[in-house]
Amino acid sequence: MVLNYIWILFFLIAFVVSIVRLIFFQEYDIFNQIIKSLFDSAATGFDISLGMTGILTLWMGLMRIAEKGGIINLFTKIIGPFFSRLFPEIPKGHPAFGSIMLNYSANMLGLDNAATPMGLKAMEQLQDANPNKETASNAQIMFLVLNTAGMTLIPLTIMVYRAQLGAANPADVFIPCVLSTFISAIVGMVVVSIVQKINLLNRYILLYLAVVGVLISVLVWYVSGLSQLQMAKFSSLMSNLILFTLIAFFIFVGMIRKINVFDAFIEGAKDGFNVAIKIIPFLIAMLCAIAVFRAAGGMDFIMQALTSFLNWVGVNADFVPALPTALMKPLSGTGSRGLMIDAMTQYGPDSFVGRLVCVIQGATDTTFYIIAVYFGSVGIKNIRYTILCGLIADFSGIIAAIILSYLFFK
Repeated sequence: MVLNYIWILFFLIAFVVSIVRLIFFQEYDIFNQIIKSLFDSAATGFDISLGMTGILTLWMGLMRIAEKGGIINLFTKIIGPFFSRLFPEIPKGHPAFGSIMLNYSANMLGLDNAATPMGLKAMEQLQDANPNKETASNAQIMFLVLNTAGMTLIPLTIMVYRAQLGAANPADVFIPCVLSTFISAIVGMVVVSIVQKINLLNRYILLYLAVVGVLISVLVWYVSGLSQLQMAKFSSLMSNLILFTLIAFFIFVGMIRKINVFDAFIEGAKDGFNVAIKIIPFLIAMLCAIAVFRAAGGMDFIMQALTSFLNWVGVNADFVPALPTALMKPLSGTGSRGLMIDAMTQYGPDSFVGRLVCVIQGATDTTFYIIAVYFGSVGIKNIRYTILCGLIADFSGIIAAIILSYLFFK
């Protein structure tokens, strides 16, 4: 239901803003821009879905091997004490826990091609335990909000863009990025836990969070001592090594357990293809709404309003040029990436704004895209408070990015 209102709101704002621009500013080309962006986004949504089909087919096949080989159950036992308290309505030992762990791990390593199929598998398993198939369950909301926090330990793509644009030290945004996305994830967890009345002071939850915190601290300490070239090599090597080791482990365990590995792969691959087909209408609908909103000038209107407010209250406005990237990030990953590059080109990659947009880009994920894809894959229509909690997590990550950038770069 919420997605319905959001979708309508985007189109209504786009229509009102475009009419105002036509009448008061004589921008006669505005509707040409809107219609072009509408058709382009529909084509882009289909292209994304088509590209995702092969990836989903591959990884859903591998996930089925892992499931039949008992690997998912093994991961479930490892993470069970933590997840059983964070997702109390899911039975202990449920296979969704293993898939969730794999999804979060892939996200943290920056393995987007693997993270999405694993996440969709987790969503499918959570849907099996959902009594109301058209309404998001508490567990699905917690899973999605933590997913939209987009926690990544090594923001390699951002550092590559900085290097290409001539930054003196492309890796100088590494620590603020990691800290910002960690804060976003923690805030998302806390907000959802408050709504769902989950006790986060449980010793198992605190222990697991402490372990993750220590691992992140060790990684930050080690990587911060590397050069940009060494960091890029380390990130690429570790990510791909872990990924290929995981694939080999799935197949090896399947052989040991004497399952028909090929048949299991084909069975899962068919499911992956079907999931990709289900996603297409949901993804195109959301991308079209966002594109119309942007083309009509809705984003510019919000930016101008925020700038005026900050000037009125007398707040240091050095961060304002980075706000377009912050406002775009929950809506479109491609859009926010383009705005990040534009800001670095305009102000310089080593300027305060140039660094800040990079930290913001690494602080959160594309909330609306993720919600459309994940809920669309299982036919959820009533997403309840998912967007609100996801945007709160995004907002906290962006605020953290701004504060940390002032601390590190001012």
